[in-house]
Amino acid sequence: MIYDRVCFIGLGLIAGSMALALREAGLAREIVGTARSARTREVALARGLCDRVTATAAEAVDGADLVVLAVPVGAMGAVAAEIGPHLAPGATVTDVGSVKRAVIDAVAPHIPEGVHFIPGHPLAGTEQSGPESGFAALFRNRFCLLIDEGAEAGALDRLTRFWQGIGARVETMEADHHDLVLAVTSHTPHLIAYTMVGVADDLGRVTDSEVIRYSAAGFRDFTRIAASDPVMWRDVFLANKDATLEILGRFTEELFALQRAIRTGDGAQLESYFTRTRAIRRGIVEAGQDTDAPDFGRGAKT
Repeated sequence: MIYDRVCFIGLGLIAGSMALALREAGLAREIVGTARSARTREVALARGLCDRVTATAAEAVDGADLVVLAVPVGAMGAVAAEIGPHLAPGATVTDVGSVKRAVIDAVAPHIPEGVHFIPGHPLAGTEQSGPESGFAALFRNRFCLLIDEGAEAGALDRLTRFWQGIGARVETMEADHHDLVLAVTSHTPHLIAYTMVGVADDLGRVTDSEVIRYSAAGFRDFTRIAASDPVMWRDVFLANKDATLEILGRFTEELFALQRAIRTGDGAQLESYFTRTRAIRRGIVEAGQDTDAPDFGRGAKT
């Protein structure tokens, strides 16, 4: 057991998966949770995600030695303000948001002296959301990035062991660098997916929805990404706008270069570009972050 009482503020996919995984691994004596929606609280309790579910965040954090903020990035500041006066001395507060600098700016001012704030981001998820979607294996062999900007060594080590205990591979990173990396690997790809699905929807109205009915694998995977929680992604793009806009600018330049190659019939440039980028996919598989099995290895949750 690493923590006595773990508290989750927000009980969606990530928090639910964490709760199931830590219960399976026996890493906490008690799991407490809360969520804004009464239905979410009821489902979380019925699924056994938590031992207790409270109506407010202030009640939930009482006596907790680990508090996990698992709410949309835009709600982090308000939640931190609510729980700050009720945090136990020596407790650790972490989060699972996809943006780090904005979360630090919103949360840190509300963390009292003697409480450790260590921002985090598990690089795991699906397009599903809500308390029904969590599963214990979500973090196995996935990276969790912890932001070490002056964190107390003992608290950081304890949180690291917690994440490792539920299967994650833990690394530390500086907040601004994290936001730039994630703009490349997650945020901009999601924005492109949303855009492509929107374009197909517009075209589908003209072609009697044939674009939707005859979707091939590439478009199918775009739609999977674009099915993600719209509130969460709205907040991500607004909170990480500088890095996202920088990467979008670079993407646009690359796209113009490919347009020119297609227009001029420059097959050599296209083949060279596709050969270079294909290697990225091989690198992802070799790093253990996906499989080369058909259908991108997406199978039943375990």
